[in-house]
Amino acid sequence: MDIKAYSTPGCFYCKQLKELFDRAGIEADITDIPNTPEDHTKFREEHPDATGFPYVIIDGEYVGGLVDTAKIFLQKGMVTSKKK
Repeated sequence: MDIKAYSTPGCFYCKQLKELFDRAGIEADITDIPNTPEDHTKFREEHPDATGFPYVIIDGEYVGGLVDTAKIFLQKGMVTSKKK
């Protein structure tokens, strides 16, 4: 599974996504996009379907953010809904 994720510094959901990857034992390619208008504009030009952060691409296909990624991981049995 090839995972590329984009996050921003200080983003609560981005931090939760990174914790989800840790729980699943996944090494994702995570790029932090600086919180500047220029960087966000460049990101939006490259990913026009992005609605916010985190932004996750699995095997070349946009899947969504934290919740959508967690649903996929749950369906594949990569994580459980209960903390150990």
